[in-house]
Amino acid sequence: MDSDLPEDIGGIEAPDIAFLTRGVSAEEAAAVSAVLAAALAEGSDHVGATEAPVPTPWDRGRRSLRSTITPGPGRWRSFTG
Repeated sequence: MDSDLPEDIGGIEAPDIAFLTRGVSAEEAAAVSAVLAAALAEGSDHVGATEAPVPTPWDRGRRSLRSTITPGPGRWRSFTG
């Protein structure tokens, strides 16, 4: 079945694809190859791209509970535990 596939499909070489299901038609093989090539192309666009983490409502609420520690007379000096 591999011989029916083109040599290079969007960066996927024909020998890299093997169908375990018997009786796969040329149209089915072409459809699967096209979907895999599109998925690989889309995935390669996002390689190395990282998005800034979005704080969850839990994180945002937890951060607002604590204020900065300011040392001084009548304020925080050190831990005496």
